[in-house]
Amino acid sequence: MIKELIKNAQNGDKKSLDIIVSENSGLIWSVVRKFQNRGYEFDDLFQIGAIGLIKSVKNFDLSYDVKFSTYAVPMIMGEIKRFLRDDGIIKVSRHIKELSQRVRCATEILETDLNRAPKISEIASYLNESAEDVSLAIDSATAPESLYKSVGENDNTYLLDKLSNKNDEEELINTITLKNAITSLSDRDKKIILLRYFKGRTQTEIAKLLGISQVQVSRLEKKILSSMKKMIS
Repeated sequence: MIKELIKNAQNGDKKSLDIIVSENSGLIWSVVRKFQNRGYEFDDLFQIGAIGLIKSVKNFDLSYDVKFSTYAVPMIMGEIKRFLRDDGIIKVSRHIKELSQRVRCATEILETDLNRAPKISEIASYLNESAEDVSLAIDSATAPESLYKSVGENDNTYLLDKLSNKNDEEELINTITLKNAITSLSDRDKKIILLRYFKGRTQTEIAKLLGISQVQVSRLEKKILSSMKKMIS
């Protein structure tokens, strides 16, 4: 039913598009609630989210065997984030935009010199910038990961397939939000979280793997979790 409506909407049937928006209003509200306390009325953010939903209808590939809601969530979320960013709530300064270009050049130079991907701290030192600004610059220039990225060994399993197993809309949104938060971490921090919460390793085991003390792992873990909480709240 939904795919038939999407097909009709993609062919210019406004009635079908209106039905899709109406039937997915709960999905839009679920995403909107992630952006509470941002200084905007929920109704305004709902309208922006609806634009994201409409875009997802126009861009949805009917040949993929995935739930439409799985595809629509990041589109709705992205539209709201763009609105907040462009309106100044989530603002990328001119300095950060210019820095992103310098970071890209510095990364290429350091990769050649070090024969590996440079750490954020190394890029910051090379450019004489703070690690925080470099991290922001990298994040501002990073495109969202494709939902059709192959995640299976046989290249036939996509990220969307993994997410589409979630039946509850809130759980789906939380999964995507958590994934984005983990992706934005540095390599070391990401490794700590993945080992600790996805591989079930102890702090002592992680300390041995990283060549640091258990106390350091404990402190880093608390710092990382605090940072992630701010990202997804």
